[in-house]
Amino acid sequence: MLLPAPSQNTDAGARLGLLAGLAAGLGVATGFVALALVRLIGLITNLAIFHRYQWTLPLSSSFPTGPGLYVAAVGGALVVSLLAKWARSSGAMASPQPWKWSTSAQPHRPLDRVAKPISAAVTIGTGGPFGAEGPIIVTGGAMGSLVGQLLSVSTSERKILLGVGAAAGMTAISGTPLAAVVLVIELLVFEYSTGAVLPLLIGTGVAAAMHNALFESGPLFTGAAHAPINVAALPAFALLGGLCALAAVIVTKGLFLIEVGFRRLPDSEVWHRLIGAVGFATVGQFVPGALDIA
Repeated sequence: MLLPAPSQNTDAGARLGLLAGLAAGLGVATGFVALALVRLIGLITNLAIFHRYQWTLPLSSSFPTGPGLYVAAVGGALVVSLLAKWARSSGAMASPQPWKWSTSAQPHRPLDRVAKPISAAVTIGTGGPFGAEGPIIVTGGAMGSLVGQLLSVSTSERKILLGVGAAAGMTAISGTPLAAVVLVIELLVFEYSTGAVLPLLIGTGVAAAMHNALFESGPLFTGAAHAPINVAALPAFALLGGLCALAAVIVTKGLFLIEVGFRRLPDSEVWHRLIGAVGFATVGQFVPGALDIA
């Protein structure tokens, strides 16, 4: 049943309550989708790399080397290419895609929503050195966008629902609700109003509870115990920040350079994926831990 379109006479509190309820539902839904994605990645990894039937994620450092890794990587690239032809745009898995959706008036096809997480699971499961955070952000954003399309809501409310889905997806995987809220506000919602922040807080709060219920509770990455930090150590942290900034520039410039090189290749995107698969499989021969699937 479609809800009536909001108008100037619509009670703001009722609309906020609606968004809050939808945000809670998205938090629950993205939790189960995150679990399904992680389990699918584990299954594909075990089948393609270890040749066994198992749903849990293996340690990337335990990846075997040898020709089998090339076979799995190339096979995964071919499967993703077929999925891209089936759903046209499923080959793009980068997390910035929800930000593009927020300014697009085009409806998002159901095939894209299904193909994106599947192609991501295939890529990661066959050795792709990526994580599940990007795909679940894309999928969660698509879920929020779908809810906004099915219900007769305003453009700003649809953007908020998209942001809630993306933030809830990130939280469901990594258990970082506050970071997810800040990320979405900075890159998508661009406002700090109650109508935007409250649904985000509710959606990510519910997603965090789902993360603790479906995955292991506690931080995703644990750090070693250390002594209290004093003022004398601040110059070292300043140096570390500078080095990290330099590394970020090098990685970004290198990424753009490689992308430009790929665009100049005369072959189709199928060959691009195959070249990339051979590349990360070669890295995995020397540093299996680089094929991190956490």
